[in-house]
Amino acid sequence: MFERSDSRSANILRPIEITRNYTKHADGSVLIVYGDTKVLVTAFVEERVPRHVFISGVEKAGWLTAEYSLLPGSTNTRSNRERSRVSGRTSEIQRLIGRSLRASIDLSKLGQRTITIDADVIQADGGTRCAAITGGYVAMMDALKNLQRKELLTELPPITPIAAVSVGLIDGEVVLDLNYEEDFAADVDANVVMNADDCIIEFQATSEGTPFTKVQQNQMLDYAHEGIKTLLKLQRDALEEEIFSS
Repeated sequence: MFERSDSRSANILRPIEITRNYTKHADGSVLIVYGDTKVLVTAFVEERVPRHVFISGVEKAGWLTAEYSLLPGSTNTRSNRERSRVSGRTSEIQRLIGRSLRASIDLSKLGQRTITIDADVIQADGGTRCAAITGGYVAMMDALKNLQRKELLTELPPITPIAAVSVGLIDGEVVLDLNYEEDFAADVDANVVMNADDCIIEFQATSEGTPFTKVQQNQMLDYAHEGIKTLLKLQRDALEEEIFSS
């Protein structure tokens, strides 16, 4: 049986922390911690939309997009800043974050506004994209509530909470919320995004070694489902705290 370096059971999340209003100037900001992974996620709202939304014909439609970066000191070797062109990995993660969060909100009721989610990895130890999505939801909600407080938005658009977690297969055993060491050793690595209605938004699974069976796939989804239920509760608890931006 695979033994985890932090002595967690296979179906247990790392310690999770969500700190709102972590920075001063963003419309919403969150420091989210998955074990030793730390991601600063901010949300900014602009009173404009991209051209493809503007010409869509939906008068009150808005947009949400995302950017992601590994800060230079976030890994054990320095990560170079991606100044003029992002890597394929970064581009794929940005699209994942944006797709996931767009699936949580009815953008047709946002008004002609763009929400930009910036996820900057301060410290990476596996699961950074999942942390960015989970934290991004909280940052987005704070940004929308700030619009309400400023009377720029009369009511929140329909929103379904979402969260994300990694899951994998190591030595034939399904393991939830992999750190970097486990991710490196995994035969199968997957990221799962689900909403509070128990619907799957993304399920990205790749065999790095031994192929996986349908039974193992279902167990990975079951573990992810339970983990995401815990993450959704942590989001709710964090958002219930009376914290207001300046």
